[in-house]
Parts: sequence; structure tokens; C-alpha cells
Amino acid sequence: MPDVPAKKAIVLSIGGSVFRTGEDDVAYLEHLADLVRRVGKRQPLAVTVGGGRTAREYIGIGRELGLTEIELDEIGIDVTRLHARILAARVGPPTPSHPPTTLAEAVLELRHGSPVVLGGTEPGHTTDGVAALLAVRLRAARLVNATNVDALYDHDPKLDPKALPIRRISWPQFRELVHAQSDGQPGQQFLFDRLGADQLARVRIPTAIVFGRDLPNLEKALLGRSFLGTEIS
Repeated sequence: MPDVPAKKAIVLSIGGSVFRTGEDDVAYLEHLADLVRRVGKRQPLAVTVGGGRTAREYIGIGRELGLTEIELDEIGIDVTRLHARILAARVGPPTPSHPPTTLAEAVLELRHGSPVVLGGTEPGHTTDGVAALLAVRLRAARLVNATNVDALYDHDPKLDPKALPIRRISWPQFRELVHAQSDGQPGQQFLFDRLGADQLARVRIPTAIVFGRDLPNLEKALLGRSFLGTEIS
């Protein structure tokens, strides 16, 4: 039996830096859950949720205690699963209240109902990477990365007020940016997961980067409409 649902799926990766900021988190999560439920009724939707600041704090403590990199990754995964469980519970049935812990489980759940929400799966994979692998497995129509910036920029906008947004970028250029940005260690903040960028580039699944707290714009990107952000193609 093929993995692909009858209607092409959408994959949404919600960064932990968006999920929990300390500002109006409850109201945001309520509206996000409504959006996820609404889009998930129209089209198969899989959502991954990151660990953000909470995961980095625990990873930092673990690193000071001398834990191994695998153990640090597992701590981060536990935080992402907690976040996923909060969102899944707010979305409600048919979303599983106990999120899948593997890609295979997520694909199977999506065949039974939409949306499906999950966190991390295994050490070495960020939730962006999980979203990318899931998009490839599902032959997804698109992947949307909801992050804490409104687009890619030619320079760091926090350091350079003249930095300009990049509205469209090719996969080779995007991969180069990602690989130059991090070495993949647990707890790092970076634009996108290296593994995920490589996987998406191979199959060229349309990918959007948007500011995750602008929910109307996020919905446009999910539905394949004109949106404000960056398109990778």
C-alpha cells in the first residue's frame, strides 16, 4: 500500500522559537490550533513542532553536566514531543492526542485522519529535518517553515538595518546558506536543518519560509496562495 494519501499532503514545521515566546502564547496556540484544524480538514496536513528556548535551556544544563551529544539530542526531542502534545490536544480529534514518534507512525496516522502533529523522532534530526523527511515520504505538495523571521535576508537584519529580504532563492543557493550556518550540534539556532535542506533539494518540493506568528499569512502559504516570505524553488 503506497504511503501517499489520495490528496497531496502539506507539511508544516513550526519552530520552537515561534511556538513559545513568552508573549501571548496561549492566545497564539489557540488560534494556531484553529488554523491547523481548518487546513487539515481541506487537505492532509502533518505538523512538526520544535523545542525552541525550552529545549536549548535543558540542553545547556545537560551539556554542563557532561551528557553525551546523543543524550542532549534525546532531551531536546522530549521537549518537542511535549510541545506537540499540547498542540495536538488543543486541535482535538481526529488528531492523535499522543503524537507519533516515528515517520512511519506519522504517515500511517495521516492515512487515517488529518491533521497529525508530532515532535522529534531520533537523535541527529531536528524537527525541520523530520518535516523535510516527512514531506519527501509523502510526496508533499509543499512544505511551510514557520519561523521567527519574516523571510530570508541577504545579511543578518539584526546587525545590518539595510539588509534586504530574499523573496525567491534556488535550492543550490539555499543549501549553501544552510551548510555555512551550523555544524548540526544539538541546541543550535539556525535557519534550517542541513539534512532537511539536502533531502528537499533532491526532490525539489516547493518550500516557503514565513513568520510563524502571522497566522493569516501562514495560512496563505499553506494553501498555496500568494504570501509574504521566501519561496525556495
